[in-house]
Amino acid sequence: MSRAVRLLLTQRIALLAVLLVVVVVTFFINDMGGYLTAPYDFDYMSASLISAVPLAMLGLAEMLVILSGRGGIDLSVGAIVSLAGMGFGFAYGEWGWPLWPAILATAGLGALLGAVNGFLVSYIGFPALIATLATFYAYKSLAIVVNDQQPISTAPVQELFTLSKSVELPLFGRYVPDVPLGIFTFLLPTVVAVWLLLARTGYGRRLYAIGTNDVAARWAGIPVRDTRFKAYVYAGLISGLVAVVTVGQFASARPDAGVSGNGMALPAITIAVLGGVAITGGIGRVAGVVLATLLIVWLNAGILLAFVGNEGSQYQLLALGAVLIFAALLNGLTNRKYGGTQ
Repeated sequence: MSRAVRLLLTQRIALLAVLLVVVVVTFFINDMGGYLTAPYDFDYMSASLISAVPLAMLGLAEMLVILSGRGGIDLSVGAIVSLAGMGFGFAYGEWGWPLWPAILATAGLGALLGAVNGFLVSYIGFPALIATLATFYAYKSLAIVVNDQQPISTAPVQELFTLSKSVELPLFGRYVPDVPLGIFTFLLPTVVAVWLLLARTGYGRRLYAIGTNDVAARWAGIPVRDTRFKAYVYAGLISGLVAVVTVGQFASARPDAGVSGNGMALPAITIAVLGGVAITGGIGRVAGVVLATLLIVWLNAGILLAFVGNEGSQYQLLALGAVLIFAALLNGLTNRKYGGTQ
């Protein structure tokens, strides 16, 4: 028994897999018992994956900056999504740019906004919490005023709703539910790119090194400032791609796309921490972030069916807060008792 507990505490992937099965089975049982307002089945689970695309991508963005250590965090990712989304709306929806140049320009704008964060944190020395909170307000206000608080919903932008459609998988698609197209066009390429960056490049090794001990990394000749700066640039670039995703989902470039309600930053941070990314830096895996996203998405999907009216959305917030506390406590316990997670 102690070996199983140790495995679950030290191997975040195993723990998340177990929790994922528990959540899905619990809602399946409630569905069979007639306790849900609508069927919780594989079709519903597949359709809910549309919300996993931006959440997982921003979770990976947060992972990069948290890995860099020294309290690395980015509270501005949602505001970058809003501002970059408006930029995409202008370029593609009003100026008539072709789709791919508009997407690349939006990713570039996100990277530029992330570079501002990286400069403030890495070269000026501002605490990441303060720097990204300041840019959150700045980017949010710019997104609102750049088009007089109005969304951009021209015909080309509205046609991008096709990016959010579900498609049949090749070969065995007739036997399984259709999957949102964004999984293949945006999420999987981002997951592969971040995994390759962290696991197969010198930059990834440097990022883990400065997150673990940036003083030792500096003595080892690692360019600490440049490495940390690039983490924020990459996070901004991913946020720019998320902006394109949200424009497609809303069929509109909305100035509040990434900041409405509770915004996108807090769920993304929750997913990163739940996925095993140590808030102190230097520890974290891409697979953990992906599994944590599935857990949150399918948990939220079930909560919506468990309550009538708007109560479900409020209980989603309660669950998100509880999950964040659980993840933080688990990270702390694991680090103290077993010396980190994998």
